[in-house]
Amino acid sequence: MPERFAIYYAPGADEPLWAKAAEWLGRDPLTGAAPDTPLAATARGALFDRNVSARRYGFHATIKAPMALAEGRSRAELEDALATFAAETEPVEIGRLKLHLIDGFLALIPADQSTELTDFAGEVVEAFEPFRAPPSAAERERRLNGGHLSPRQIELMDRFGYPYVFEEFRFHMTLTDRLPETEREHYMRLAATHFGALAEAETVLDRLVLFQEPEAGAPFMRVADFMLTGEAADERVRAR
Repeated sequence: MPERFAIYYAPGADEPLWAKAAEWLGRDPLTGAAPDTPLAATARGALFDRNVSARRYGFHATIKAPMALAEGRSRAELEDALATFAAETEPVEIGRLKLHLIDGFLALIPADQSTELTDFAGEVVEAFEPFRAPPSAAERERRLNGGHLSPRQIELMDRFGYPYVFEEFRFHMTLTDRLPETEREHYMRLAATHFGALAEAETVLDRLVLFQEPEAGAPFMRVADFMLTGEAADERVRAR
């Protein structure tokens, strides 16, 4: 499988939430560092066993899911398109965060996801769809294994490569893989202690972040930030 790129939201690399998440996951996708800060109430190895996938993908919220680039498209073109989109788009309020279990996965989510946030994510999905290479038949079959997708989610997956878009989109920043039921409350308490007030902070989606998977199964790396400024749209308004 060729390299893949994903369009995520992630806090700024100089923000406390990014540092705390890197400590929690044990990996910083920007620097490649593996923080080994002691964590209260659990052995780091035990947490590592519960966030293998989350650690590989890095701390983020998916906006446009990982994709191989379509034939004839390049990373440079994708970055140019992201820069243009960011210059034309204002930041979006995420609102107050909260810790929440989603199907056994621990994540930070908005306490109340707004229509504005959902609509913004849909705009990104559509805007960058021309960059996505279609999956092979084998990849599609793998994604369908388990039979847990609804007919609408299958329709969205076939159209956009990911089932959780548009009305199915739920903003979340994953902290663990699926936890055994007997451990969920423990890790919920542990995360509340580790993140403290950051787990309930007012948050703004102020950037899109390009992540890269260099080869199949490799850890994703944070490769470029694109700040949402809306400056280009403002200039057009002033020019009228």
